[in-house]
Amino acid sequence: MKAFANIKSRYAEYKALDSADKVKAWKEGLINNAIYLLIIIAVIYTYTQNSRFLSVASIVNIISLSAANIPIACGIAGTIVLTGTDLSAGRVVGLTACISASLLQSVTYATKIFPDLPVLPIPLVILIVIVVGGIVGWVNGFFVAKFHLHPFIVTLATQLIVYGILLMYIMLNGNNGQPLSGLDKSFKNFVTGSFLKIRGVPIPNYVWYACVVVVFMWFMWNKTTFGKNMFAVGSNPEAANVSGVNVMRTTILVHTLAGCMYGITGFIESARIGSNQANTGLNYECDAIAACVIGGVSFVGGTGKISGVVLGVFILRIIFVALQFLAVSQNMQYVIKGLIILIACAIDMRKYLVRK
Repeated sequence: MKAFANIKSRYAEYKALDSADKVKAWKEGLINNAIYLLIIIAVIYTYTQNSRFLSVASIVNIISLSAANIPIACGIAGTIVLTGTDLSAGRVVGLTACISASLLQSVTYATKIFPDLPVLPIPLVILIVIVVGGIVGWVNGFFVAKFHLHPFIVTLATQLIVYGILLMYIMLNGNNGQPLSGLDKSFKNFVTGSFLKIRGVPIPNYVWYACVVVVFMWFMWNKTTFGKNMFAVGSNPEAANVSGVNVMRTTILVHTLAGCMYGITGFIESARIGSNQANTGLNYECDAIAACVIGGVSFVGGTGKISGVVLGVFILRIIFVALQFLAVSQNMQYVIKGLIILIACAIDMRKYLVRK
């Protein structure tokens, strides 16, 4: 009902404009929503070239791939709300994925990295990777808040540190950097198994876990003091501090929560990929940042919605799947991904300058 009321109110405002202002309003609308319009055109074009693009199997695939990236995007969105970013996200995903794999390898697997270790309970492993991710996030937040360092520099440093730790971890017990595979069946069933099918196409369990993450993050952003403080600090840290908000504590908590989300992503990716190595998680932060910007999380700070983040993840995944259906090379996909980030950021900054 609220959405319909907003549409009705905007339509009334539009009708009250003179012809020149109406033309300007159309122009602004087209520019601000250019990415969405281009995506609609791209979807239609892809479908005309390959009708399987909108098949049930393809749609479930898009949903599944999106769900795997939702936790990391929800985490990194908070850092962007604070006018920052997190370049360490992908490496944290890689580290926690390898930790998950190493602790949940089958006891009968010949090259098990910890041969004397039984398969640990899944809840315990989830807790471990959340704590590991949270520690990295806490370090990021502490250095950003305490020493007023730019998040780009801090997270670039922790990215290298985490990658170094990851490389040392997969060398343990003579593993010599070999991929960590041979995962226990219970782990794979917990993450990639399915209890629901649509026209014979199974929906992986991790889709539902992503839904839980979305609900949790929506609650944290919209219904808690933490969320209100996060947006206040992102909008104007000086004003927030004068209003009684503990800026340092809020900044650390945002980065810590982000790290926990990376840990969850790593846990899911570990079972989804099945064979984890040093390059697991590489450039995941790029996709997450692009999804956040497309979804309306502004680098200007203090602006963003979890629903927008989820929408951004889906839009980005639709683009990538469409490119695969159109047989676009992987190299060209990187170029297109970079252009999407650049255009989305430019549109975001333009909106800010117009409002200002």
